Amino acid sequence: MAAAFPSGFLWGAATASFQIEGATREDGRGESIWDRFAATPGKILTGETGDPASDSYHRYPEDIALMGQLGLNAYRFSIAWPRIVPDGDGAVNPKGLDYYDRVVDALLAANIRPFVTLYHWDLPQALQDRGGWAGRATIDAYLGYVEVTVKRLGDRVKDWMTHNEPWCISILSHEIGEHAPGLKDTKIALQAAHNVLLSHGLAVPIIRQNSPGAQVGIVLNLTPSYPATDAEADRRAAHMYHAKFNLWFIDPISGKGYPQDAWQDYGPNAPDIAPGDMATMAVPIDFLGVNYYSRAICHDESAPGGAIIHRRNPVNMMARGWEIWPQALVDLLTWIHRDYAFPALMITENGATYDDVVWEGQVHDLARIDYIKQHLKALPGLIEAGVPLKGYFCWSLLDNFEWAMGTRDRFGLIYTDFGTQQRIVKDSGRWFSRVTRANAVVD
Repeated sequence: MAAAFPSGFLWGAATASFQIEGATREDGRGESIWDRFAATPGKILTGETGDPASDSYHRYPEDIALMGQLGLNAYRFSIAWPRIVPDGDGAVNPKGLDYYDRVVDALLAANIRPFVTLYHWDLPQALQDRGGWAGRATIDAYLGYVEVTVKRLGDRVKDWMTHNEPWCISILSHEIGEHAPGLKDTKIALQAAHNVLLSHGLAVPIIRQNSPGAQVGIVLNLTPSYPATDAEADRRAAHMYHAKFNLWFIDPISGKGYPQDAWQDYGPNAPDIAPGDMATMAVPIDFLGVNYYSRAICHDESAPGGAIIHRRNPVNMMARGWEIWPQALVDLLTWIHRDYAFPALMITENGATYDDVVWEGQVHDLARIDYIKQHLKALPGLIEAGVPLKGYFCWSLLDNFEWAMGTRDRFGLIYTDFGTQQRIVKDSGRWFSRVTRANAVVD
């Protein structure tokens, strides 16, 4: 048996509202940008929408019971903004608040600590129609939604995340166009990124005011970059990737401002900044959530940031083609601990997708077990070395709607039959339950 984790270590799994809930037209929920995006032909690989997804809106008692079987003591999930404020900044929908009331109460009754993400990408479409995250009015709408939600749940929920993956909210969605709203405009993307980080800074004191004793953080997807060769050009490409993908988001919330080399490279596309913005987004937080899956290998092809190679080993890959490289997680957490002063770190997402099949009522996903095990084995040594890591949330609790990939990509510890909504705990889920109960990596 590997070294045990510290007493009180959090063992959880993570989900997001649009990916699991379904019920997109029930109980007063408004349209989100993902409803509109998924309904647009060609945007989702499988042609599916977010309804029914994993139907957790109706099946959450079953899902919480399964969390108990897995031995989880924490669960990370997100609130659907369009359920709470269907038009983004208009009337509040009581049925939406009632739903999350029930979810939180059921989690607490099962002795599972709720970790709530306030924004995991499902912006009300009405706000997008007025400019979305590229406009500062959306910041005000977000703050109103946050206040309403935290006032209702903050007496019981004490762990809050303002945003999930600002890089995806902005760059992937507004420059690359792979996610909703599907734009391809660098200037708009960078302004959206700035406004999201600013809204984070403004939301933190609102959360603290309405949830006394709360722990508040933000979740960043961080990808360590490595040069493809020792050539100076490749080292420069890896540095620029790091600056634009990682530093652009972690530095401002830490009071370091935007990385100047990336700022200069963006030129006229750099965001407009109002006086006080940078100080506001650097508000102290209680923890940083880190989402990690794989690394980036950078090769210069005469473009800033170079060409990104997501794997070097053509064998050691998950189904999406991402390389399995646990050392990058060690490098990542070591770097954050060395260069920043976050009081605590959480691994808020880590997991792997494979082409799971049901065989005689079971799912034998040994490759997923191996992926998670390799990453977990690296953590006790980091904690012993002083990295303030307090928890690990596997992505994902159950197979769900994986954004632009639809239901093709399965990350779950629990298999979802999307035709019948039957849940089957995979071998990885059974193994993970042994880890959670032992508070140690087991074979």
